[in-house]
Amino acid sequence: MSIRAIDEAPLSRFHRKLTWACAGGPFLDGYLLSIIGVALAGMSSELHLSTGEESLIGAAALVGIFVGGLFFGAVTDRLGREAMYTIDLAVLVGGSVLSVFATDAWQVVVLRFVVGVAIGADYPIATSLLAEWVPNRHRGRLLGVLILAWYVGAAAAYVVGYVMAGVGGSGTWRWMLGSGALLSAVILLLRIGTPESPLWLVNKGRTADAQKAIERALGRTVPLGDLLAASAAERSVEQGGFRDLFQGRYLRRTLFCGLFYMCQITPMFALYTFGPAILGSFGLGEGNAGNLGSALISIVFVLGCVPALRMVDRIGRRPLIVWSFALMVVPLAVLGGGSTLPLTVVVVCFCAYALFSGGPTVLEWTYPNELFPTGIRATAGGVSTSISRIGAAAGTYLLPISLDKLGIGPTMLIGAGITLVGWVVSLAWAEETRGRTLAET
Repeated sequence: MSIRAIDEAPLSRFHRKLTWACAGGPFLDGYLLSIIGVALAGMSSELHLSTGEESLIGAAALVGIFVGGLFFGAVTDRLGREAMYTIDLAVLVGGSVLSVFATDAWQVVVLRFVVGVAIGADYPIATSLLAEWVPNRHRGRLLGVLILAWYVGAAAAYVVGYVMAGVGGSGTWRWMLGSGALLSAVILLLRIGTPESPLWLVNKGRTADAQKAIERALGRTVPLGDLLAASAAERSVEQGGFRDLFQGRYLRRTLFCGLFYMCQITPMFALYTFGPAILGSFGLGEGNAGNLGSALISIVFVLGCVPALRMVDRIGRRPLIVWSFALMVVPLAVLGGGSTLPLTVVVVCFCAYALFSGGPTVLEWTYPNELFPTGIRATAGGVSTSISRIGAAAGTYLLPISLDKLGIGPTMLIGAGITLVGWVVSLAWAEETRGRTLAET
């Protein structure tokens, strides 16, 4: 059973503030994952890093995100969204501050892992909290805004890195990493005072607390009888855990959410790597100027998400994801022509891929939050994130090897093949959830 006071509420100042606060997590993910790439040059020189140590530092956060999503989604379903909502930000502040004082490679690796765990934990925490507070007709768009924040954070990191590298001297990399503490603290302050999810409260039988939370946030008084009925309906759904995601009717949904997410993000990371080389043709790919080129790449992907945000609540989830994956295959297949392609064709294909990828991108967190019940919603979101990071880590590690051994053309064809798998998965398993309450989905 749903709570009509939430499902039918007009979009309010509370919803907008909550969206910005929840978007802070993905913003920090994009920022912290990107700023390390900028800081690594100065760090490597000062700490005398080997190639292996550089690789470990680059991969540590991705491994942390995998662990954080896998385990802390389940913790969030047990302890509540509000409790975890600020703890993970406090960890990000601490990890970023301690990075300023790192004196050895192993210290940086450990701190980057911890930061990654906090980021991975925040995905299911923030997205489930937002999904359970926003009205039905706005849910897809507002959840899509969260992933948009990732690209904004990445662009901001490259701009900040460009400025600091231009004016700083020895040790500037420390302040680059430390800048994440300031941003994390701002978002932490924005999150303080956010009420607990009423759906989670009624799921735990805390109907009086749910009534107070709704009245405080939306200014609407819900009869206790309605919340008792909602609680009975929520609690009638079997209260399971992690294992329930891999059995019965939820197995297909778990595989769908994890696989489409992985098939979307793996080639995207390849394009992120290929992108600076493209922009290098315009003089933006060398030295500190390469940071501006990387910022432009992020902005291109931001622009690709804009039309998808407008369509997700209009045409529905299923047609958006199926058609987007189909169209994404085309520019990657064309890029399979390799380095002999005219520069204009390469740039057009890059932009077309960024535009078409907006569909799966804005659905990365919408589907996991809509397809699972309150008792395992955050768990499902965390598992989906973890599966996707397998692809991200593999793509990051294997891309240079593929470029060296196979060349750019075959590498892009592999990306097209992975995207085609995403289309098949979506065609077979994508469900339509537009306009339905979380109870109905």
